[in-house]
Amino acid sequence: MNLRGPVFLVQEALPALKRSAHAAVLNVVSGAAFLFSSTVSLYAIGKAGLVAATRSMAAEFASHRIRVNALSPGTVDTDMVRNNPPEAQAEMTRIQLMPRMAHPDEMVGPALMLTSDAGSFVTGHVVFADGGMVPR
Repeated sequence: MNLRGPVFLVQEALPALKRSAHAAVLNVVSGAAFLFSSTVSLYAIGKAGLVAATRSMAAEFASHRIRVNALSPGTVDTDMVRNNPPEAQAEMTRIQLMPRMAHPDEMVGPALMLTSDAGSFVTGHVVFADGGMVPR
């Protein structure tokens, strides 16, 4: 996971975000940012860095009325997850309180809350839509 992409994207979008009356940035992180793993440490480090970037951008851009938050999904039924061996997929779901993969559509509601006026007073936060992975 490389931090440059999300950070450079926000920098490029900043002029348009500053003109918007409803500007919101949503970064997608992972439970890996909050848990430890001996097999995906670089991924976890990148996602933890994106959490720090989210909080820093929220503080930096608040005076421009730009909200910045992050969504932390659990195991979602995506190509990335399905590219793992079946044993790894089983472990990814086992560590959640809800031991199943989420359908991608289950991330829409939390993302909309964080980017729409429904979340107009939320900035600098991570919302966990992870089936209870991190709270566990």
